[in-house]
Amino acid sequence: MGDYQRLNVRRERGCCPPMDLMRSEEMQLARIIIPVESAHRTLSYLGDLGLVQFKDLNADKSPFQRTYANQIKRCGEMSRKLRFMKDQMAKAGIVHSEMPTQIHIDFDELEIKLGEIEAELIEVNSNNEKLQRAYNELVEYMLVLKKAGEFFHSAQSSATAQQRENESHQSADGSLDSPLLLEQEMLTEPSKQLKLGFVSGLVPKEKAMSFERILFRATRGNMYLSQAAVDEPVIDPISGEKVAKNVFVVFYSGERAKAKMLKICEAFGANRYPFTEDIGKQMQMIAEVSGKISELKTTIDLGLLHRDTILKNISYHFEQWNNMARREKSIYHTLNMLSFDVTKKCLVAEGWCPVFATNQIQDALEKATCDSNSQVGSIFQVLHTKESPPTYFQTNKFTLAFQEIVDAYGVAAYQEANPGVYTVVTFPFLFAVMFGDWGHGLCLLLATLLLIFREKKLSSQKLGDIMEMMFGGRYVILMMALFSIYTGLIYNEFFSVPFELFGRSAYECRDPTCSDATTVGLIKVREAYPFGVDPQWHGSRSELPFLNSLKMKMSILLGVAQMNLGIFLSYFNAAFFNNSLNMWYQFIPQLIFLNSLFGYLSVLIIVKWCTGSQADLYHVMIYMFLSPTDDLGENQLFPGQKIVQLVLLLLALISVPWMLFPKPLLLKKQHNERHQGQSYSMLHTTEESLEIEQDHDSHGHEEFEFSEVFVHQLIHTIEFVLGAVSNTASYLRLWALSLAHSELSSVFYEKVLLLAWGFNNIIILIVGAIVFICATVGVLLVMETLSAFLHALRLHWVEFQNKFYEGDGYKFSPFSFALIPEED
Repeated sequence: MGDYQRLNVRRERGCCPPMDLMRSEEMQLARIIIPVESAHRTLSYLGDLGLVQFKDLNADKSPFQRTYANQIKRCGEMSRKLRFMKDQMAKAGIVHSEMPTQIHIDFDELEIKLGEIEAELIEVNSNNEKLQRAYNELVEYMLVLKKAGEFFHSAQSSATAQQRENESHQSADGSLDSPLLLEQEMLTEPSKQLKLGFVSGLVPKEKAMSFERILFRATRGNMYLSQAAVDEPVIDPISGEKVAKNVFVVFYSGERAKAKMLKICEAFGANRYPFTEDIGKQMQMIAEVSGKISELKTTIDLGLLHRDTILKNISYHFEQWNNMARREKSIYHTLNMLSFDVTKKCLVAEGWCPVFATNQIQDALEKATCDSNSQVGSIFQVLHTKESPPTYFQTNKFTLAFQEIVDAYGVAAYQEANPGVYTVVTFPFLFAVMFGDWGHGLCLLLATLLLIFREKKLSSQKLGDIMEMMFGGRYVILMMALFSIYTGLIYNEFFSVPFELFGRSAYECRDPTCSDATTVGLIKVREAYPFGVDPQWHGSRSELPFLNSLKMKMSILLGVAQMNLGIFLSYFNAAFFNNSLNMWYQFIPQLIFLNSLFGYLSVLIIVKWCTGSQADLYHVMIYMFLSPTDDLGENQLFPGQKIVQLVLLLLALISVPWMLFPKPLLLKKQHNERHQGQSYSMLHTTEESLEIEQDHDSHGHEEFEFSEVFVHQLIHTIEFVLGAVSNTASYLRLWALSLAHSELSSVFYEKVLLLAWGFNNIIILIVGAIVFICATVGVLLVMETLSAFLHALRLHWVEFQNKFYEGDGYKFSPFSFALIPEED
């Protein structure tokens, strides 16, 4: 038995996880018949296992018509109570803290306990609100007693002084200046004097002016208002919020004016409090109110202490209770997807599961049967179906982000080749080709290592949207940083500055007129620079530098290599699904067409690098089409190049009709042969006959429209031919983005940092360094990183994946407690 067969046997036994990264896990549709008495425990164990995706067998029923609708309603009510307790703990500033030993509690007991705790909390909160309101009212009453008492005390002092002055005038001799009616006024009986009423209370400070104005208009000026501002905001008894207020006393005459004032006070939210003119009674009331405030404060503190004790006890078990409520709700929600067989007293479930998990699922079913003391065990059956299974790739924290990049384009069809395997390497590498600078790469690496070293702490926190994306893709950024350091060492760029890290430059100036700013006049004096680009080859600005030429040609090589990889993967897909038409009439002509043109261009680039030829490759490729029979002259790179070009051009021309015509004709031939063979068939059993008849009805009478198939193939052919040209040109973005990144980095270094250094002024140098750091971080490490990321994403989605990847599948979404969202 070979290694591959032994691995398959171990997978069937559930001894090891699958190892095929290129294909999704082999799936099977299973039917599980579960006795009612063990259904809940069975679903609980399957939820812990997390390897079964159940199908909804009651899709025609509304949520209220399903078997376990009441249980879901109970779970929802429990979740509401837990959310209420969570809000209460947040208001009290109490954090969740688990006890070392958790007390086991079942569903019914938890429901009763949560109801009792909620009722107790509501009662405590209600009593606390009443006490707090009474306390706030007494605080306001105390302010009124003090401020209004001061007003009356000052008024009485003024009246006493005025009376003494009048008495002194009365005892003196009469004069012409004395009032004529003074004696008559003084002799008026007290019972006949006018008495004024008053209202006292507090009004919000922001409404004080409007309050005074409305009172004046309502009484036509027949009132007197006195206000005094409270030093600090007070808590309003009604709203419970801190409000800046004024103490007011308003005097009026008559019951009609009083009625108006009471309505105005109510409209302005002014709280009224009784007040007496008697100073002795005022002091007595102040003492009584002060005593009540003290008593209420003690009572409120005791109530808050009792509430905090309840909430602390809740915090010890909150996570356990919350997880239990979520688990129960998910279990009953899944049970509602099962078909209920009344006669056999069992539930019938259908769902997808990986083949390697068969033994694990059967073990979970047996354990559930044993633990629930059921007399009948659950039955696990594998069903044969033509329905497309879900796609399931096993990932870890490193490969998850790369797989998400692929899935954002489209989920792979079942058993389709997975681009995520190649994306782990090609995506960060193409990013690094555009971002190559080992100084910037080190900055990205340090930021990513900080996220990785703190991933346990950060994974348990709620992060912002941008920070959440960065943390989720931390290993993608890590690979991008490492590849950027690698390509930066090849480009020999550290914040755009070349360094002689691996030895001295192989070139020196021929004479003193030669400068470091140009490659003209340099001669080779020693062996080639051992790794990467020679520092002297960063070249002049007057002609195309060697480094830019290298990046441009390297972009074509990388693009052609990745597109060839995509075509080979399309062949592997066709071979896997036994699609011989795509293998011979799509893969081979596509491969010939692409490599007859752009594969040949790649070979010419490599030959030119190896031989040091001065041939013009633009001229070679253009005249390969315009004048294929002309002599190449000085542009010839190897003997027989003209014949090779003619053969390649002929193959490219042949491959186009090869892609276009054979496949539609062969499909028509296969359809005709299949249609002729429908007249006779073997005898089968009843069930098999029904299945074949249904399949015959659904597929046998489909008409074959040759025109539609031909037009469809024509579109694919034109799309590939034009796409081969446009996609190759699209890979030049690797060169363009790399050049832009290098030039921006050079501008910031030369025009900011070096320019500030040249002034020999410490202030200018500090300002220049700050501007350089901000520009580097903001433009090169943020904007350029995002730009290179998006361009690498486009190259994978459009130029690479469109060669082989359909992406029309759907994800495997198993019933798993680990996948239950926090807020379901």
